[in-house]
Formats: sequence, structure tokens, C-alpha cells
Amino acid sequence: MLTRENLCNAKRIVVKVGTSTLTHATGKLNLLRIEKLARELSDLANQGKQIILVTSGAVGAGMDRLGLKEKPKTIPEKQAAAAVGQGILLHIYEKMFGEYGQIVGQVLLTRADSVNRKRYTNSRNTLMALLNQGVIPIINENDAVSIDELKIGDNDTLSAMVASIIDADLLIILSDVEGVYTANPQTDPKAVLLSEITDITPGIEELAGGPGTMRGTGGMHTKIQAAKIAVNSGVAMVIATGGREGIVREVLEGNNIGTIFISKENRLQIRKRWLAFGVSVSGRVTVDTGCERALLEGGSSLLAAGVTDVNGDFEQGNTISIVNEGGRELARGITNYCAEDVKKIMGAHTHDITQLLGSKPYDEIIHRDNLVLLV
Repeated sequence: MLTRENLCNAKRIVVKVGTSTLTHATGKLNLLRIEKLARELSDLANQGKQIILVTSGAVGAGMDRLGLKEKPKTIPEKQAAAAVGQGILLHIYEKMFGEYGQIVGQVLLTRADSVNRKRYTNSRNTLMALLNQGVIPIINENDAVSIDELKIGDNDTLSAMVASIIDADLLIILSDVEGVYTANPQTDPKAVLLSEITDITPGIEELAGGPGTMRGTGGMHTKIQAAKIAVNSGVAMVIATGGREGIVREVLEGNNIGTIFISKENRLQIRKRWLAFGVSVSGRVTVDTGCERALLEGGSSLLAAGVTDVNGDFEQGNTISIVNEGGRELARGITNYCAEDVKKIMGAHTHDITQLLGSKPYDEIIHRDNLVLLV
């Protein structure tokens, strides 16, 4: 398990860099910062570390080339800007990494690559093949073809998914914020930077604010969600400012900068990771304290008797979230019943399901084999 003291031992590292880090206030690419990042990551590769770069900036680069002053508001306009910008961005990365003797390869991903288990596995195989051949994968969400239903949503989430898929040791998210604060540092002078987070509680999630800048899409909320994916996949995660030269090296040296999220000791199996994070959550059920204890301590399936509330319009076979009475997410799993039927049987004993529904296809709402704990 990685802590501040042994981050230097991280072998496989995913670095995510946001639009606000890659661009000037004018919206144009910050070539000096990109060059320094390429040099720093190349030096780490020379040390024998496997580096994966998840990058934003395609839309911004396309906006600049197209002469757009404001970020496109419609999906087709954004896709057009991304189509122009992706080639520009990759050309810059290829040129700058090439100056330091590194080979890069572009990989574009969409939500479909994580929702479909076969594509999820194929993404892993492709990325592992690139790493084994000494290539630095340059990854971005495929904005040129993605639509809302297919989008992973932001590159914070994308970077965490990538880190999970390839069994990374460490995920470093470079942003325009120093890390997680106890309050909004822009409005509260008493806000304190949290150096380490070992448990992502509802209180930690409440600290998340909105998007950091006009040019970026990922605020602290998306970074906290990314951290949940990372730590539950056995990946340590650090949020740090991307505007500081040599920041990746400083993180790996164990300097007390940014916020580190300590990973869970046990990595989820690949199928469990896909189940927990690869599939969109379609609804939510709330459980009582007795059911919470049975799930967390006894490895139990989710039974109707412990359910106290149902939210969402999910169908049989969808992935749903299980939360406790305080709203904390405990687990996710594939439901055997639709939302309408769960509402009818919640709180009832298993032997009463037939009477309530007219039949009992399953004893459990979610069988433990199709359930993954997140705490």
C-alpha cells in the first residue's frame, strides 16, 4: 500500500492533466508547460517507470485553430472542435516527447469502452501491450464521437477508470487547485488543505465544489468521485496543482504537497471493478443498519427485508447503488428486480415475495456474487 513515504516505489503511474493546466487564460495552449511536463514524464520513463498520460485540451486546441472565442455549447460544435484539436494536441505531444526519446500512442476512449465488458477487457489488453513495448499512451475521451449517453463525463473519471483498468499503482491528477480543502479557499480564508484522506465519507464528498474554471469541466466533485474509483481499485491518488514546475517529481519524492487518497489494501477483481465502475448506476436503494452490518461484516446478499427506500427507475439487470440511512454509498451490484417490484417487496421477508409479486424468481435483490463493497 502506497503512502507519502513510499510513493517513490510506484512503478505504473497515470498522470491526468486538465485543460486549465495546459492552456493560458487566452485559451491557447501553454507550450512551455506542456514541454516541461513531457520532459518530466520522459525522465520518469527513463527510470523504468511506466507512464500513462490522460490529457484534456483537445477542444481547447480546436477552438484556437478555428478562431472560436467561447467554448462551444452544443455537442456537434464541441465534437467539431475536438476533431480539429485532437490531431493538433497529439502532434505537439509526439514532437515534445520525441525530443526526449519517447514513443507515444494515442488512445481514445468512450463510456461504451467501459460499459461493455468485452471492450473493457480489450482496452486493458491494448494499454498493457503499449506499456510492455515502452510506449507512453496518450489518452483522451473521444469527444469527436461521444454523446451525453456515451461520455465518461470528464477526464478525472476517465483517468481513474484507466488507472483501474491497468492496475496502476498511483494516479496523479494535476489541476488548478492545490488539493482538497476544508472549505472553499477562494471565499473562506480559514480553509485548510487536507494532506491525507484515508476514508471518503459523506463529509468529504460535501467538501466538493463546482467546476474550478470556465475552461475546465471537472470540479472537485469529479475528483472526489475519481478518488472513489481509484482507491477501491487499489490505486493511490494525489491531487496537486499543475502550475508548479516539477510537481510530479515532488509527489513521487513524498513531499507534503496536494492531497493524497490512501488506497484500499485489496484490489477488486477485474470483473468486480467493471461491475462497480464500468457501468452506469441506474438507481439507488437505502438499507437499514442491520442490513448494512450484514453486507459489510457478513458478506451477505442484499435481501428485501433490509431495504427501506428506493430511488430511480431501474430495470432487472441494471447496476444500482446501495446506501445506508446516512446516505453513504456502501456497495453496487446487479439487481434481480426492477424498481417497481423492489418497492413492493422492500421490508418483506424472502418467503413473502411470492405472495407480494405472484412469483419469486430470486431470493435476493442482489446476489453477493454480483455485489461489490465500496467501504
